[in-house]
Amino acid sequence: MNAATETTVLSDADKKARFNFNKLTKWLRHAVGDAINDFNMIEPGDRVMVCLSGGKDSYTMLDILLGLQQSAPIDFSIVAVNLDQKQPGFPGHVLPQYLSSLGVEYRIVEEDTYSIVKRVVPEGKTTCGLCSRLRRGILYRVADELGATKIALGHHREDILETLFLNMFHGGKLKAMPPKLVSDDGRHVVIRPLAYCREKDIARYAVARAFPIIPCNLCGSQPNLQRQVIGEMIADWDKRFPGRIESMFRALRNVVPSHLADPALYDFVNARADGVARADGDKAFDRENFAEPGRINILASRPDDDDGCGAP
Repeated sequence: MNAATETTVLSDADKKARFNFNKLTKWLRHAVGDAINDFNMIEPGDRVMVCLSGGKDSYTMLDILLGLQQSAPIDFSIVAVNLDQKQPGFPGHVLPQYLSSLGVEYRIVEEDTYSIVKRVVPEGKTTCGLCSRLRRGILYRVADELGATKIALGHHREDILETLFLNMFHGGKLKAMPPKLVSDDGRHVVIRPLAYCREKDIARYAVARAFPIIPCNLCGSQPNLQRQVIGEMIADWDKRFPGRIESMFRALRNVVPSHLADPALYDFVNARADGVARADGDKAFDRENFAEPGRINILASRPDDDDGCGAP
């Protein structure tokens, strides 16, 4: 291969990488925009506190929200917040340097929750419960101090489905992780702008953008966490049955209370045959047709799994 041919090949590869990255960016922005619109996550004048952990999800959330801030028809401000939990070896310089380079307002909160968790939780037991409760309380306090009207967390579609199965398998509840909710103290609104985003797309975007990822070492030594097991199950389904994850997530947005079994959710007690046809009536004798998982239509605008990504 001569020099001219090699240059052409490299140029074509660069063009393809840029095309795939732009396609991926467009998809993620579209998914985040849809979630914001569907749940009215961000309103005019909002001050959004973006919780930045240093992982791929929160980096992507901040990056997409900053982009949308420039093009959205409403005005809202962003303040990035990181909670330094004093984990051994945590590179405290990474996030301040990154956020300063963006010119975004930020605050680093230093709280030694690591020592508390290690002292209270017995060796070998799951630390996530206590860690998340401590972290949540601190973030609520900081939101008050910063005057934030919304608290943005970086949970994505698979996080929501994992929570659904965790509650079903271990908690006996049909409960997931909502894209928007009011905090338990009634004082804060928590939003999840990545609710419609696939984890694999976020991972590809994070690599393409070369975010300075900081791993969480506090729970990294707990390989048998229930959430991790559920996550592996969902990832296996996604690989073996294309479309199944999309179908499951759609189910969360297409609930039929009359066909579950919660008398507090539907008035089964007073259900009577009154001769009036109803859309939620029983169709026990009807034959239901279900599409094969691999045949479920997926949005055409979604980036292909095999596409490569190049840095912008």
